[in-house]
Amino acid sequence: MPKTHDCLIVGAGPAGLVAATYLARFHRDVVVVDAGNSRAQWIPTSHNCPGFPLGIGGESLLQRLRAQAAQYGVEPVQGKVESLRRDGEGVFLASDGDGRVWRARCVVLATGVVDMMPVVEGGQPVLERAVESGVLRLCAVCDGYEASDECIGVLAPPQEALSHGLFLRGFSRKVDAISAGPGETDADTRRAADAAGVPLLPVPARLECDTDACTVTFDDGSTRRYDTLYPVLGSEAQSQLARELGADVDEDGALRTDAHQQTSVDGLYAIGDVVSALDQIAVAVGHAAIAATAIHNRLPRRLRM
Repeated sequence: MPKTHDCLIVGAGPAGLVAATYLARFHRDVVVVDAGNSRAQWIPTSHNCPGFPLGIGGESLLQRLRAQAAQYGVEPVQGKVESLRRDGEGVFLASDGDGRVWRARCVVLATGVVDMMPVVEGGQPVLERAVESGVLRLCAVCDGYEASDECIGVLAPPQEALSHGLFLRGFSRKVDAISAGPGETDADTRRAADAAGVPLLPVPARLECDTDACTVTFDDGSTRRYDTLYPVLGSEAQSQLARELGADVDEDGALRTDAHQQTSVDGLYAIGDVVSALDQIAVAVGHAAIAATAIHNRLPRRLRM
């Protein structure tokens, strides 16, 4: 039988790594299993991350957080947890596709979300270059400031396109809402968008991006060129493991938690973007501190001898 850890953390993005550091500093036995696809890797440079006035790239941030956890003996195990259950004693059992099994008294899910991305001419390589160059951006809260006074497009279902366009109107006077499919807009949002000068454009026929701009072509042959394009096409919360245990989720599939980041399943915690909350690194690491401290306080105390 594998050893029983105090805590298993699934995911080694900013939230998971900070939780691991906290728990290791509490002298807790913690193991981190990571599939290697943190959403933070998409960040070219963030100027919204506390403590980095000159900005920091997502991979650089992850390297720092991994190094910090390693100082306390935590090295993430590469693997994807595919099942999570409890045994007759209430201990969590996690397993991957290679037959490895981890036992833990508590589990923290830091599994994040997967963004739905637009179809771009040239496919994935072009899409990745556009994100890296800042032409295609995924979070207006994070980097709306960097798009200040640029020509901005928002690609989303009509209601979301207008709503996000109104948000971005505080950063630029040149904002278009581009429909990504059928849908209705409520009258209040439509009036507010009209008053702010945010037009709703039809579904594009083609989307092209380079490292300078994104060009949208419509069915009538007309084109619009944007310095920055925000696709707001939704995301898929990676909450499957918790849902299989009966954990509560919101309408988008994100996990609901209490004030200590515990899900509706006792001993199962969730932090970061997989939680029904504002998707931000600062929020994720706050979740991590809260969950790690709650787990330490609930487990039997270990007195230093």
